[in-house]
Formats: sequence, C-alpha cells, structure tokens
Amino acid sequence: MNIAQKIIKAHLVSGTMEAGTEIGLRVDQTLTQDATGTMAWLQFEALGRDSVQTELSVSYVDHNTLQMGFKNPDDHQFLRTVAGRYGAVYSAPGTGICHQLHLENFAKPGKVLIGSDSHTPTAGGIGCLSMGAGGLSVALSMAGEPYTISMPKIVEVRLSGALQGFAQAKDIILELLRRLGTQGGVGKIFEYTGAGVAALTVPERATIANMGAELGATASLFPSDNRTKEFLAKMGREEDWIFLEADANAKYDDLVEINLSELVPLAAKPHMPDNVVPVSELAGIKVDQVAMGSCTNSSYADLKQVADIMKGKFVAPHTDTCVSPGSRQVLTMLMENGSMAGLLDSGVRLLECSCGPCIGMGSSPHSGGVSVRTFNRNFEGRSGTKDAQVYLVSPVTAAYCAINGAFTDPKIWGVPPQKPEFPEHIPSIRHHFHFPPKSGEERKNIEVLRGPNIVALESFDALKEELAGEVVLKVGDGITTDHIMPAGAEITALRSNIPAISEYVFSRVDEGFVARAKAQRDSGKCGFIVAGKNYGQGSSREHAALAPRHLGIRAVMALSFARIHRANLINFGILPLIFENEADYSRLALGTKIMTRPMILADGKRLKVEAEGIGDVYFTHDLSEKEFQLILAGGLLNFVKNRK
Repeated sequence: MNIAQKIIKAHLVSGTMEAGTEIGLRVDQTLTQDATGTMAWLQFEALGRDSVQTELSVSYVDHNTLQMGFKNPDDHQFLRTVAGRYGAVYSAPGTGICHQLHLENFAKPGKVLIGSDSHTPTAGGIGCLSMGAGGLSVALSMAGEPYTISMPKIVEVRLSGALQGFAQAKDIILELLRRLGTQGGVGKIFEYTGAGVAALTVPERATIANMGAELGATASLFPSDNRTKEFLAKMGREEDWIFLEADANAKYDDLVEINLSELVPLAAKPHMPDNVVPVSELAGIKVDQVAMGSCTNSSYADLKQVADIMKGKFVAPHTDTCVSPGSRQVLTMLMENGSMAGLLDSGVRLLECSCGPCIGMGSSPHSGGVSVRTFNRNFEGRSGTKDAQVYLVSPVTAAYCAINGAFTDPKIWGVPPQKPEFPEHIPSIRHHFHFPPKSGEERKNIEVLRGPNIVALESFDALKEELAGEVVLKVGDGITTDHIMPAGAEITALRSNIPAISEYVFSRVDEGFVARAKAQRDSGKCGFIVAGKNYGQGSSREHAALAPRHLGIRAVMALSFARIHRANLINFGILPLIFENEADYSRLALGTKIMTRPMILADGKRLKVEAEGIGDVYFTHDLSEKEFQLILAGGLLNFVKNRK
C-alpha cells in the first residue's frame, strides 16, 4: 500500500477504500482557529458532549489578533474558557500561526488530523494525514464522530534530482499548480515519492503540503523518514516519530514527475495561485510591498535565509517590507542568533506571530500597489485592497524584491544562499500553551465566558417538498470563499454573530445580494445562486455557507464545486446542484423565477427545475444517501441531534 492507504486503513470505521465511495475515518487530532473556532465550539456545545473525545484538540488564536473593540477579545476569552471546560489545549494570541505551531508541537506521523482551516494539510509534511474541513465537521470529530469523505484518488508526485541555484520548495508547489491548476487536485491526495524527497527538510515539505490546498487537494503526504526523525528530535519530540513510507510495490491512481534540478524561481501572478510564470519574465515590474510569513513560509529556515540575503543591505525606499514569524519559537531563534536584529536594521517591519496580511488583517498594499508575498493565495481583494496586484513567491525571491524594489532576473542575484540548519539551542514554547485540567470534575468548574457579540446558534428548518423563489445572484468561474464571505478586521470580528456577519455576504461582488436574498426569505420563498466552475474554492470558512443559509439560500446551481465548500453547503442544508448541460448555465439569469421539488433526489434521480420564461433545466448531483439525509434534516447538526 501507499502511505495514504496505510493511514486510512488504520482509521477506517465505515466504507471501503474504493475511490469515490464514502468512507468514515476515526480522527486523532483536531485544530480550530479563532476565525472559525468560535462557531465550531458553539456547535460542539450544542451536541451536548461533556468533553472532547479526540487524543488532542487545540484551539488556536492566530487570525484576528488585532482585538479592535470588544468583539475579538470577547471571542478569545470564550475560546480560552471553552477549551479549558471541555478538555482542549488553548493557544493565545501572539503564540503563532496554527499550522506552524501544530507542526512544531503536536502533529504526529501516521495520525489523522482535521482542522477548520483549509491549510490544515500542512502537517502532511510530517507524514500526518491532515485535512481541512468546515467547523461543524470539526466539532463533530471533537465529539467522537467519524469524519466522512469520499475516498480520494492517490496521486504519486515523483521527485527526482535536487533543487539548484535560487529554486526553493515554494517553486515545487508553484510548478505543480502551473501544470495542474486550482482544480487539478479535487478528490485527490498527493503523495510525494522519489529520490528528490530525501533532500527536503520537514519545513520545506510542509510548504509544499500547505499549498496542496490551492490545487483543491484533500491532502498531501510525505513519508516519515530520517528527516522527519531529525526534525522531531530538534523539537524535543523524538518519541512521536514512527517510520512510515509506501511499500516498494505500492500502486497509485496517477503519476506526476518533477525533476527538481530543472526548476527555476517562479511566481504566481494576480489573481490566482495557478497563474504561474518564471520570475525572470517579471523583471522590471516595480514592487511596492513585500510581505513575508504566513502558514506557508514562516519557518525558521525560511526567515533565516531571508536574513542571510539581506545582511548588510537595505530595503528599497519605496518598498514597504514586513515579516510575520510563524511562532514564538521561530521568533526567539531569530532573535538569539541576531538574524532578527539584522532584518530590522535592513528596514523590515516586524509584525506579530500571526496570519496578519495573508487575510487582509493589516499591512494591506496601497491602492493599485504591487505586493509580493510568500503566502498561498492572491485572490482579488484578499489583501484588503481590492485593486492590489498580488504575486506569490518564495522567501528568497521576496528578499531580492525587497532589496531591489522590483522584480529582477535571478541571473543577477549572485551567489545562492545556503540552506540554514537549526541552531544548537531550540527554545521550547510549550509553556505558552494553556493545557486543560486533567480532571473532568475540575473542568466542570470552569465557567465559559461569553461576550455580547456571541449569538446563540440558529435553528434551520428541514427541507421542504417544494422550493420556490428567484435567482438572487449569478456569478462566473472561480468564485472563492473570500468572494462569498470576505475577511478583514471589521468582518472577521463578527464570526460569532451570524445575523451581523450575513450583512457582508458577497458585499465585494454584488452589493444588492443581501437585500434580494432577504426579500425572498421574508416572503416565505428562498433564494438560489447560479455559479460557474469550482465554486467555493479557497478557505474552509463555513460562514460562506452558514451566512447564505441564514439569508434563505437553499440551493447553489454550479458547473462544479470545491470540496470543502461543497461539504459546508450540505452541512447547513443547502443543495449543491450541478448543471447537467453546461449550456444551461447561460440560460438562468438574475431574477429568474424558479421552482423545484427536491424530494425526487431521494431516489437518486436528476432534478428538474422549472424556470419561468425559459422552461425546464436539469441538474445532476453527487450526493450520497447520507448527504441527502443531512440536507433533508436541514443540516448536519439537526441530523445528529435527531439521531440521538
């Protein structure tokens, strides 16, 4: 077997390992973050469990750490106390980014981890089967429920050769995105093999696994080998290591081969991670901002390499440059060896150990500015500046952009930097985590503190025999969850208040959407969304399904769906319908009155939608019997509570 099959077999509680069939997996670990965690914990409370049932659950605060006004501090207080009450670890603001912290402190080879963040697959760099999911799915896993997915296909990514010159691990995943696109990994796990793997450190592997999410992949996996053992030993966790690799005769569903020796520095141009070209083709483009960090490239090795390049040099006067270390551990190591002092002396701004600029939480570019980032997404408006031109690059490329104030040809960069080694002394930051009391009786005495911005969960009704209403929005291909439910300090602060945050749904796409959806809902009807391909790609934020459901949306009719968002729609009772005939997409328009009787889906049939003035439009679906039952109940929470 390959690595994915070995881990899945060891955790399989239902189904068979046949691609496309539904399987249930026992979950060992979960993680949440503050942008999704408050709602996930409210959902966990609604399930009535007395404590988390996993081996480990961690509640991280890393997204909205600005604490503007009372809303975020109230959420953070809630997350701290609810974690203590139910037996989870709490990571306070400033401790670091959840994926970097989890890699350093908690992820284990051979385990199954799901997290309410789409970049949870980062831990695949350590041989952990880690997947992003909606907050409700994570809440259920914390309650001991299996995690249900379609058995993915397993793709072998065979790496040969070794990285040369200025090429970095980031360029490996950018090359894969260049070849396969943002839909190339849907329904797949990417498993890395070959002689080229051995030379990659765990932080490099984690960078690649992190951006597998941009391929739409379910997960990415590297073997747990001597490199993994070395990393865990450096983190003081050698006892967590197990040897894990694919069998010599392992079979895969597909093969991608990459010769690392042939790679050059690459960049993803605006506004998609798969819009990839060689950096040399961008030479001459003025750079207004450089931002380094994020869960993709904020490791010690990443930032030490930047510090080595910039030593004795200065940031170009017109290029605002900032850095967000991935954890207090990374920051402390950089401080102890003088690297951080050197970066500051070069003119780099030090930001908090958090997600920060990646989600538009501060450090947005100026109007129309070119921002070069070591992040994973460059969707339009995600930086907080709608007309910004965001490029994704490796830390090495970012350093040269900061020094030169522009993209330049790597041929003039000089001598490539050495790959940094960990320092002899690596400080532990375990004391910064809040571990819960071991005694259940002691935990029961912890009061869960709730501020006025935390609103109780809404109850949704079951699916009706007939759905009637209007198309309240029509959008094209590649709609991301950033388009649906924007981030940023003002909006993210409302994540625990669904009525309030719902006012911002599609606000950067169509300002009239909320009013139209409410008008249908308040008249006793429902709203429908018509979309193109890969609807809902990007972040796992379940608010992109939960808030539309609050507004009365009962079906999204699209050419195709991104995996996590499709699951989130189902979790909240919204039908994900697929056009049977692609040409019908152009027939449905904003305001079209439609009616359908969805109960026919119980028999596995295609669905007819009667569209006024157009005629009948037919849809297919890929719902399993269980998924249809979830929608029938009005969502996953209703289904589980009714079952009990």
